[in-house]
Amino acid sequence: MDRAVQKPTQCATSVEAVRFLAADVMEVDLRMQEPPEFHFDAGQWVSIPFGPKTVRAYSIASTPRSPKVITLCADVAPGGIGSKWFRALERGQPVPFKGPTGGFVFHRTDPRRVLFVAEEIGIVPIRSILTELYETGFGRGAALIYWGRDPGWLVYEAEFRSLARRYPSFSYFPVVREAPPVTAASSAGFAGAGIPVDARRGPPRPPSMIDKGEAAEVVDRLVHSVNGLVAYVSGGGEMINRVRAVLMAKGLDRKSVKWEKFW
Repeated sequence: MDRAVQKPTQCATSVEAVRFLAADVMEVDLRMQEPPEFHFDAGQWVSIPFGPKTVRAYSIASTPRSPKVITLCADVAPGGIGSKWFRALERGQPVPFKGPTGGFVFHRTDPRRVLFVAEEIGIVPIRSILTELYETGFGRGAALIYWGRDPGWLVYEAEFRSLARRYPSFSYFPVVREAPPVTAASSAGFAGAGIPVDARRGPPRPPSMIDKGEAAEVVDRLVHSVNGLVAYVSGGGEMINRVRAVLMAKGLDRKSVKWEKFW
């Protein structure tokens, strides 16, 4: 069922676990109380109130296959009301929220090749989407370009490495602003059936490889053809605009670029 059109409902939960993924990135597991299960589509988010006129939106990092406990992930560096609240969470603390909300969801019936591009905390809805797809038998090719200012911001790096090893149809390209120089092995491109051209003969990149550059630059280098392509882009508005401009310059229709703006 597509819940992207469902009306959000008020929910009651309690904190089951809190953990840091990096110095400024945290996850919290929330156990559902009322209702006992929370049904949503991968890629959606919830709203948490901080007073009568202040709410903050948090994307769901877990998948719909875990309706009794949901995981939220947040960048707590800004130091605002949401960041302070997240840092102070304790086990057993009640947390109300409203949801699900959002239309940044992937539809399995879409036959197009799919490219995901994420910037730092913008990976959260894409992590939910990709994990859900491949753990439920999605057999088609997909690629992820995951960008961070440095490797410390690629908080789900190990998960996507593992996903790429387990599912050869999934191609993973981590990118940071400062990293070892790009080699020929890491610039094969996104073409054909929607996988790097050299991936047909084995893993497209050594496990230690992380590209250097900006997200839009890597998209420009790797995407050789936009025929039959749909892109899901999540992160800051500047990155989204640059990636969209690159893809449209290659001939992709504007409506074929789905986006989720975090800041």
